[in-house]
Amino acid sequence: MDYQQLKQRHRAERDNYHTNLSLRVHRSLSWLQRAEQAEDPDGRFIFLWIAFNAAYATEIDDEYRTSEKLSFGSFLEKLSDLDGNRLLEQLTWTEFPKSIRVLLSNRYVFQGFWDFHNDKITQEEWESQFEKAKVAAQAALGRQDTPTVLGIALHRIYTLRNQLIHGGATWNSSVNRDQVRDCVALMEKLVPAILTIMMDNSDTLWGDACYPVVEG
Repeated sequence: MDYQQLKQRHRAERDNYHTNLSLRVHRSLSWLQRAEQAEDPDGRFIFLWIAFNAAYATEIDDEYRTSEKLSFGSFLEKLSDLDGNRLLEQLTWTEFPKSIRVLLSNRYVFQGFWDFHNDKITQEEWESQFEKAKVAAQAALGRQDTPTVLGIALHRIYTLRNQLIHGGATWNSSVNRDQVRDCVALMEKLVPAILTIMMDNSDTLWGDACYPVVEG
């Protein structure tokens, strides 16, 4: 499912959507289109993250990282419960199982690794955090817990998002190509799946969109 297919569906159905859902989908699709037009992986990743956030409609602040982690989980659990066509399940266990496992084991997208290098925690603390996170991820993988696995993956992706958005990486850098490539591959499938599930369940309460359109 790509931008054009989703946009055609949105145009055909949007009059029957709640305004908040239609706005979320409209905004997300605009950024998905821009991501598809991007010629470089860094730009594509940034636009895909914005597309995801437009659908998710929550600003994720570092200050509230722990509570937002719960919000991520709640959103993905809701999507998974509504996913009648098992799109998220197929994405997680059929299309990208290897890429997700590699991402979950990549220290460069684990926030604790960077907290250590910024002298916020000790080497022992970050290594302990990483091992515990890997155990939790392996347990979720073992029981094929789709929303938990995707939630963990998204938090790794969020660390990469912070690096790029806050100027912590060089454009087209040679040192982060693997994680950028893996994150783009996952996000360009995940965002359309999320939008499809939301449109499949247009009668579900999705909540107010962030920054509503204000006339005048």
